[in-house]
Amino acid sequence: MDKVVPKVTVLDHSYDQLMQSGEFLHDVIVGLSKPRKELASKYFYDARGSVLFDRICELDEYYLTRTEILLLKKHAAEITSLMGSQTHMIEFGSGSSTKIRILLDAANELASYIPVDISRDHMMESSAAIAKEYPKLKVIPVYADFTKKFHLPQETHEGACIGFFPGSTIGNFTPDQTREFLSHTADLLGTEGALIIGVDLKKNKTVINSAYNDEGGITAAFNLNILHRINRELEGTFNLDSFKHHAHYNECEGRVEMQLISTCNQTVHVSGHSFDFTDQETIHTENSYKYSIMEFCELSRRAGYEPYRTWTDTERLFSVHYLRIAS
Repeated sequence: MDKVVPKVTVLDHSYDQLMQSGEFLHDVIVGLSKPRKELASKYFYDARGSVLFDRICELDEYYLTRTEILLLKKHAAEITSLMGSQTHMIEFGSGSSTKIRILLDAANELASYIPVDISRDHMMESSAAIAKEYPKLKVIPVYADFTKKFHLPQETHEGACIGFFPGSTIGNFTPDQTREFLSHTADLLGTEGALIIGVDLKKNKTVINSAYNDEGGITAAFNLNILHRINRELEGTFNLDSFKHHAHYNECEGRVEMQLISTCNQTVHVSGHSFDFTDQETIHTENSYKYSIMEFCELSRRAGYEPYRTWTDTERLFSVHYLRIAS
């Protein structure tokens, strides 16, 4: 007999309403109007972008995913023992929900799993798959921009809330934004809560640069997809053949800087707005900050957390932290 798949519903439509009211268009117009043009990296993640990112995570050059998965598998029992039982697991930016399965397999009687993501269709598909694989687990997807304030379901009023933020997505924020985001999650998770977070470490720049410039061009396609999305959703006229992907590690700033570079003088239109590009002019699309363990622990303390445990691999490529809310 087939298992009954629990109904998966969207709890919070607030982000959907924001998108419909023109937040995407507003951010694109503002970003392209700046003296140094930029686009917010959160807009990478439409359905196509989410699939491309999943492919990036499988690349040989992209050590981040492989190393984090190894760390989670190796320490899953210890991590979940720290969580306790009847807790609510909130995943910020759940994507395909691949890594959470490692913790779900090891966890003792979770009360619920709450994926939060900006890519609605991809999240709903992944949530349905989780609900089918774990029929006793209550799955409550939340469609929202997790960098902004949103509400957790009523079920979380009882039991501790444990945040899960893998993939070193925290590196997309500046240090000030990181502190603000961590403070936001500390308030959201509450005094009994904790955060499990993946953080990429500073290392040889050759290793880092290879991870963001794969030979197969998947990262380039992912970067260019944001222009494809603008064309599709905002009546854009970007010629994708006239822009190229560029990413490099800035050692002084401790971050990868990802850009799209115009390969000629050109004018692009977006919903009636015109934007001129000179040859070799850039659009900044993403930062990816790298930290030492000491740097990140100090940053988390300033945001209201108390670092409790840190796990890293023998090559010190990547780290997973268990942060408790500071008393």
